[in-house]
Amino acid sequence: MGTDISRESLRGADLAGADLREEWGSAGGAPRELVECDLSEADLRGADLVDAVVRDCRLDGARLDGAELEGARFVGGGAAGAVFGGAECTEARFERVDLANTRWQGALLTDAVFSGCRMTGAGLTSLRGVGYAFEHCNLMLARCKGIDLRGRVLEGLRLDEADLSAADLRETVWVESRLRGAALVGARLAGADLRGADLGELTLEQAQYLRGAMIGPAQARLLLGALGITLAD
Repeated sequence: MGTDISRESLRGADLAGADLREEWGSAGGAPRELVECDLSEADLRGADLVDAVVRDCRLDGARLDGAELEGARFVGGGAAGAVFGGAECTEARFERVDLANTRWQGALLTDAVFSGCRMTGAGLTSLRGVGYAFEHCNLMLARCKGIDLRGRVLEGLRLDEADLSAADLRETVWVESRLRGAALVGARLAGADLRGADLGELTLEQAQYLRGAMIGPAQARLLLGALGITLAD
């Protein structure tokens, strides 16, 4: 590997496939700063990255199960296919990171923020914590069964064909977002404002899952159209 991984600041390091569990498994010194490093397929299970800054790094396929990521900031780069299962991510921030097909089952995401991230196909089930937010993210085909977004403003989200079954979406406000083809079986939408969401052409079966939500006139016409009813001006 040829890299002194005990250093707190690394730039351009090639750590692809490295097992970093022992070296990075305990706290000590200043938070780590990783810039333009290759951590593809690296083993970071249980690693201490509290308050770390990870900028423009590659973590494709990396294992971060149970990692300590409280207050960490990931900016740019990608972690496609990485596993964050059970990771402690309180107040972590992910900005413009490619998180496609990542797995977050059991992760603690209290007050974590995902902004401008590509999260297509991400597994976001069995999450722990409250107050996590998604802003201007692509969540197409994401698996969000049971996710709790109650009372959040959901702006710039693409949730086409995402699995939102049993999700708590009560009192959410949707702004310039998409829900085309999303699975909403058992989702709770009481008090949700969907006027800013592109619902696509809903079938009659899909329409029933919107009970309790607020929609706009154009959306109402589409829903009535599914019933074969034309709304006159």
